[in-house]
Amino acid sequence: MNSFVKCVGVAFALFWLLLISARAEAEDRRWYFAVSGDSRNCGDLIMPAIARKVRQDGASFYWHLGDYRAIYDFDQDFRERLPQATISTYQSTAWQDFIDRQLTPFGDLPVYLALGNHETIPPKTRAEAIQQFADWLDAPDIQKQRLADNPKDHLLRTYYHWIVRGVDFIALDNASEEQFDGEQLEWFNAVIKRAAKKPNIRTVVVGMHKALPDSLSSGHSMNESAKGTQSGRTVYQQLVEFRKRTHKNVYVLASHSHFLMENVYNTQCRSKHPDSVLPGWIVGTAGAVRYRLPRDLNGAGEAKTDVYGYLLAGVSPDGTVRFTFRQVRKNDLSTTDLQGYSAKFVDSCLVGNSSTYIPDGPPQPPNCP
Repeated sequence: MNSFVKCVGVAFALFWLLLISARAEAEDRRWYFAVSGDSRNCGDLIMPAIARKVRQDGASFYWHLGDYRAIYDFDQDFRERLPQATISTYQSTAWQDFIDRQLTPFGDLPVYLALGNHETIPPKTRAEAIQQFADWLDAPDIQKQRLADNPKDHLLRTYYHWIVRGVDFIALDNASEEQFDGEQLEWFNAVIKRAAKKPNIRTVVVGMHKALPDSLSSGHSMNESAKGTQSGRTVYQQLVEFRKRTHKNVYVLASHSHFLMENVYNTQCRSKHPDSVLPGWIVGTAGAVRYRLPRDLNGAGEAKTDVYGYLLAGVSPDGTVRFTFRQVRKNDLSTTDLQGYSAKFVDSCLVGNSSTYIPDGPPQPPNCP
């Protein structure tokens, strides 16, 4: 009897060793990317620390989901460094400031850009954004994918996609109230149709500035305009149907609301139909003035405000993605990051930089959109 017990114990121990080894092997094969948005206001102070941490995390790229600079008024960090600057000087140099102080710290790590609504605030325009950020919007892998889709397509756009290790990353443009327009919807439909047919694509990750309609943060989302509500619901439903039909992974990322929230599409309405709930995150935590969380957090997962940071996404071999929030704190800032800023200003960004705004939306409709 004792021999039998010993054998069982040895077998059990071997089983656990094999299980631990398998898990470690899967962890070794996981790869990472990072994402956040809304780096206006204090982003020149925060983004270099994000860049440093993202590189330390071994991420393959960083995805910025829009609102690089405030534009309608001085960003606090810009004003602190250049107190004598005029508004015209600020507006003519704000985007170069973003490149110099927020993108350059990433070094040779690829950065992908989505447009936010502040990129279309007058005097800025989408056309000017294409010119200013052409090096990022037409990066070699984006251009290669565009031409693979259509060899005659040489048009530079603010929406695009690229494929990495079986994951189709789709960057959409909902920076202004008339989006998504018909042309972008047609393009998106073609992209997901191709993804459905390709067995090597296991996952679709869709990123944009404003969250799709009818989220837990609907008061500050594509619900802000009638066109956005209608077209955003079309995209949401297409993604639901894509997942049902193909059984592939779908994840939806946004910023616009300046906080962190998980499970943003798990509303009371949709929770009655779990197969209609897409995994979604809001991560507007790269330096912008921090909002209050919505009053109704039923269904949400992790939810934080008054924090800075980014989502670190770990992609497993099967295409599933695990998102972890990586917070940036004062001790993450280097002496170089702090140059040009007073201690009082740094504290105003880290402790202050908050708003009383609560992005609550209208009550959920009786029938889920």
